[in-house]
Amino acid sequence: MRILHVLDHSLPESDGYSFRSHAILREQRRLGWETAQLTGPKHGSGIELAETVGGLLYARTPPSRRSVRRIAALDQVSAVSELRRRLKDLMRREQPDIIHAHSPCLNALAAFGLGRPVVYELRSSWEDAAVSNGTTTEGSLRYRASRALESYVLRRSDAITTICEGLRDDVLARGVATNRVTVVPNAVDPAEFDGQTVDDPTETRARYGLEGKSVLGFVGSFFAWEGLSLLLDALPAILEQRSDVGVLLVGGGDEDVALRQQAARMGLLDSVIFAGRVPHAAVAGLYAAIDMLVYPRLPMRLTEMVTPLKPLEAMALGKLLLASDVGGHRELVRHGQTGVLFEAGSAPALATAVLRLLADLPLQQRCRAQGREFIEAERTWERVVPRYGPVYQRVVGVAQ
Repeated sequence: MRILHVLDHSLPESDGYSFRSHAILREQRRLGWETAQLTGPKHGSGIELAETVGGLLYARTPPSRRSVRRIAALDQVSAVSELRRRLKDLMRREQPDIIHAHSPCLNALAAFGLGRPVVYELRSSWEDAAVSNGTTTEGSLRYRASRALESYVLRRSDAITTICEGLRDDVLARGVATNRVTVVPNAVDPAEFDGQTVDDPTETRARYGLEGKSVLGFVGSFFAWEGLSLLLDALPAILEQRSDVGVLLVGGGDEDVALRQQAARMGLLDSVIFAGRVPHAAVAGLYAAIDMLVYPRLPMRLTEMVTPLKPLEAMALGKLLLASDVGGHRELVRHGQTGVLFEAGSAPALATAVLRLLADLPLQQRCRAQGREFIEAERTWERVVPRYGPVYQRVVGVAQ
């Protein structure tokens, strides 16, 4: 079986989208499937036609330098056109059985009509992603147009995969038949995390002035929907009862400056450490220095429907996990068993949950143990990636 994957971007860009893609490709190859992988013109700004990252060769689509890209709507048309040309070139060389196009829907648009069945993987809907990054608002003309295009792609694709039940329900609500939609959830490779939690955190804590602290941490991208401002809002109430608490924020993004300004305005700079973006190799040491990982995502359509990757990493590490009760988290976290959920959007509820978990040692032990057990039983790439097999079989009608 030869699969040509079409991706928005990939490693070395470090985010959940890239990590998921790379893990899928690695596991499919381990299963004996042949893969080729192509990223669209929005990956980086270089003109290289190929790049090897993590042992995999990614074909690239150089971005257009034409002025049409200055106009938003025409920019999308140009991106699809450029990607389609690269797809045709790659197909002549690779002769794939299937094109597996991953979000956004423009990737599937470029793949239609090229003589191969198209499997479309919905990781987030185009319209809701635009709302989350601030380029439109729910119900706007652009939102409705984006939703219509997403629905068209879902209906035309030969098969659909999604990363969670929330997105599956959204696909079905658009009139797509149940038997055309398969959930292939986010997962992790526990072996990548083995040994990380036994690292001595003393040096890391000393470097950031966190000696003797109970450290709350977040590792990821600083987007508004992640709710990190809510964590800062909750911190004074936490410190009132637990003066030994410190917060370590690792990463960066759109909200970086605003969060630093908020911490300064609230007089929290002695308790909140901004580690900034760090090399991937350094993340293990930072995880080791964190006692409780906090993911306070705010309630909105995107977070209600889409599951993140980071809470799974926390469970794989055997870390305490606290998360808001948005739908995407409820699919991953079993309250009181693998982690603790609190009312999304409520700083008092967040503070109460932190204080409860810090004080309840039996709950801590249970969550650490059962979190790791959940990962090993249900959420390893080795377990979830084979779900693509029946999907591919259906669209090409051949045995593996």
